[in-house]
Amino acid sequence: MPELPEVEVTRRGLAGPLRGAEITGVRLGRPLRWPLGCEPRTLVGRHIGDLTRRGKYLWLALAPRDREHGAADAGGLLLHLGMSGSLGLVPAEAPRGAWDHFELATDRGLLRLSDPRRFGAVVWSRRPDEGVAGKLLAGLGLEPFDPAFDAARLHAGLRGRRVAVKQALLAGDIVVGVGNIYCSEALFLAGIDPRTAARRVGPTRCARLVDAVRQVLSRALELGGSTLRDFRDAHGVDGAFQHEARVYGREGQPCGRCGGTVRRVVQGQRSTYFCPGCQRR
Repeated sequence: MPELPEVEVTRRGLAGPLRGAEITGVRLGRPLRWPLGCEPRTLVGRHIGDLTRRGKYLWLALAPRDREHGAADAGGLLLHLGMSGSLGLVPAEAPRGAWDHFELATDRGLLRLSDPRRFGAVVWSRRPDEGVAGKLLAGLGLEPFDPAFDAARLHAGLRGRRVAVKQALLAGDIVVGVGNIYCSEALFLAGIDPRTAARRVGPTRCARLVDAVRQVLSRALELGGSTLRDFRDAHGVDGAFQHEARVYGREGQPCGRCGGTVRRVVQGQRSTYFCPGCQRR
């Protein structure tokens, strides 16, 4: 699933080229996770504003069609890449693929969502805190680079939880965007066994974990995210973080730090990779 680095890389690649573009058409392919929420023709003639991110969601702000309509009429589109989607700006004449399920035609090209598994979404809402968008964003935790996400906040979020620390991080209500690959890598850097009960991770280890999360995500952003199967950035380029992973996807291989063997276990139907020698409960 595209996580914070992949979504942020996508945002950075699209925000500039799309800002100020006029929408000239909308095409809906096979149904995505939720209905669009408005008549496609009502989007035609609107101009695109800022493209922002919240967790793994993108908010594409839209300007009013004309001066007679106020800002409340503008609304925006909340987009999610699902399990395997990618979003790009392609030429208007670019051939359409079988997995291209949403297209927003503009005077600067075609904004196209390609999603093989159709778990993605494009939903119109009047505001990001209203309607379907508001419900989807309401329960999200802090952004990992928000100064408010610190050791004390993480410790407070983990305290009392019986689930494993990795599952607590993946839940997204403490901190957003730390997906499976990045969670495994951050726990390795922090020296914490992913099977450790969340409530047993004390303030000192929480401080290490906050630093590790930021370090891992920063490096992933530098490398354009991770491409494990389908993800491409807005320009069609693969991410490269997966080539630097220290434990993720390395079951049975030697740990680069201690020489021990990297193990794999399943937690919540997701693969978890760790080094028993470097990571303690």
